[in-house]
Amino acid sequence: TGGASGIGIETARALAGAGASVMLAVRRTDQGEEVAADIRASTGNDDVTVGSLDLADLESVAAFSGGWEGPLDILVNNAGVMAIQELTLSARGQEMQFATNHLGHFALSLGLRDRLAEAGSARIVSVSSSGHLRSPVVFDDLSYSFREYTPFGAYGQSKTANVLFAVEATRRWAGDGITSNALMPGGIAT
Repeated sequence: TGGASGIGIETARALAGAGASVMLAVRRTDQGEEVAADIRASTGNDDVTVGSLDLADLESVAAFSGGWEGPLDILVNNAGVMAIQELTLSARGQEMQFATNHLGHFALSLGLRDRLAEAGSARIVSVSSSGHLRSPVVFDDLSYSFREYTPFGAYGQSKTANVLFAVEATRRWAGDGITSNALMPGGIAT
């Protein structure tokens, strides 16, 4: 996810350079097509495609995962938003950073779970952040209905959720050949 900007581009380029078939899951497919063309040209790998995905829209997530055909070896949950200055809610009323950074990726991983298991030895990589140290997941108030909203607190909560998801997905799905990790890529000037 998020393969049309920032570290998503370079992750996709590295995978394509290693010979992988790569799908850039992006909100703006026009931008995704430009990036895909650049990756194809720089790697010589013509198997780089683009799919429409808006993680804050669970119908978009369901359409993307429902349209996936064949086994999936690697899912990189990379897309995200960071430190939105004012409390912003998704169409479903969820705080936007949590909706995008965690709930969308959670729904995508669940939707693609059978395809990951079909691969036999698959990996989910969720890009988290040391920002997870700023907040636990506050299950009683995920969308800041009762507590003061802080941009980095909300970001931290979403990134803690990425880490917790990686631990639990591995615990539940390891028997199906699925391993999940969360990573902190370091400071990235994107």
